[in-house]
Amino acid sequence: MESNTVVSASPTSAAGSSVFAHIVQAPEDPILGVTVAYNKDPSPVKLNLGVGAYRTEEGKPLVLNVVRQAEQLLVNDSSRVKEYLPIVGLADFNKLSAKLILGADSPAVQDNRVTTVQCLSGTGSLRVGAEFLARHYHERTIYIPVPTWGNHPKVFTLAGLSVKSYRYYDPTTRGLNFQGLLEDLQSAPSGAIVLLHACAHNPTGVDPTPQQWEQIRQLMRSKALLPLFDSAYQGFASGSLDADAQSVRMFVADGGECLVAQSYAKNMGLYGERVGALSIVCRAADVAGRVESQLKLVIRPMYSNPPIHGASIVATILKDRNMFHEWTLELKAMADRIISMRQQLFDALRARGTPGDWSHIIKQIGMFTFTGLNSEQVTFMRKEYHIYMTSDGRISMAGLSSRTVPHLTDAIHAAVTKVA
Repeated sequence: MESNTVVSASPTSAAGSSVFAHIVQAPEDPILGVTVAYNKDPSPVKLNLGVGAYRTEEGKPLVLNVVRQAEQLLVNDSSRVKEYLPIVGLADFNKLSAKLILGADSPAVQDNRVTTVQCLSGTGSLRVGAEFLARHYHERTIYIPVPTWGNHPKVFTLAGLSVKSYRYYDPTTRGLNFQGLLEDLQSAPSGAIVLLHACAHNPTGVDPTPQQWEQIRQLMRSKALLPLFDSAYQGFASGSLDADAQSVRMFVADGGECLVAQSYAKNMGLYGERVGALSIVCRAADVAGRVESQLKLVIRPMYSNPPIHGASIVATILKDRNMFHEWTLELKAMADRIISMRQQLFDALRARGTPGDWSHIIKQIGMFTFTGLNSEQVTFMRKEYHIYMTSDGRISMAGLSSRTVPHLTDAIHAAVTKVA
């Protein structure tokens, strides 16, 4: 018998309007949006100083020679397969990453008190660490510096942590507000998590001195504050892998616990490979083992397991003495070019007689300079000179070259003399 039931159009049928019709257009990411605007600009003199990626003197992306060599070795190895990695990632990569940041002779590594898991670059490492803390740590508040990388508050909030801030940058000196930093950490509740940039603070390029780091360590340990290091620039700031890891190693040397998120985006130029690691340093090996078991439960429903290619590149380079040495030379060359761009820009502004003290450009370190330009001046430079940067006046020194320093100097000079 035929049914004469009428089937009404469901909300998802072709005849109806979209069930997503109410969705509003989201704003562009403030950092990645700079590149979107830059790409739309037809001007031949346009300059993108927004993106945190290294460029050569010719303004081109760079793939390190040692990375090309490692990839060739991997491609030529016919025994390699594309099977899933374990949840925690590539074992060699994890072991070598812990040694790179903590030091090959680190007692924490030798005593098996460190658990390291491969993650999706620095962002993924922070997210996994934050979700682990939100589930298993007694204090769900994390203190982050003002300012910090724009993605930090979003990553921690979505992971289930409550985000508060501590003073860091002093706009008047364009340096560190060390007194404010100490006061804010002193008044943080005992046991709170504190985000620390291991080196080359993003966006300011302002780092504590070794003596200041020691004071921060003593204060944090006295209040049982838990350090979460974001290490995105090891070796890329000073050109020395060991010097750029000193802040982390200081905290590990005292036998206390901490978390470290590592990224190989900048220091190996593996931006799009999304290669990173999260290390959790524990007081005892048995604790580290249990921590790892719980990290697996965070990772499995998030992305199951990490990709194999980028981690294999890193492991190939780190375990071969000659390749490692070549990497350190290429890394130092990148760091030196950025340091040289700082000097050239500072010299050009001084020679031009641009009002203000621009010495912070050569005092700051790493990929970024916090220029001190305000959002009106940034808008003026974009409109009149086709120079693109984030609205807080942060510029990527890696996007500069000897050829473009004069154009940027003209733009900064005009902005500070014409726009209040």
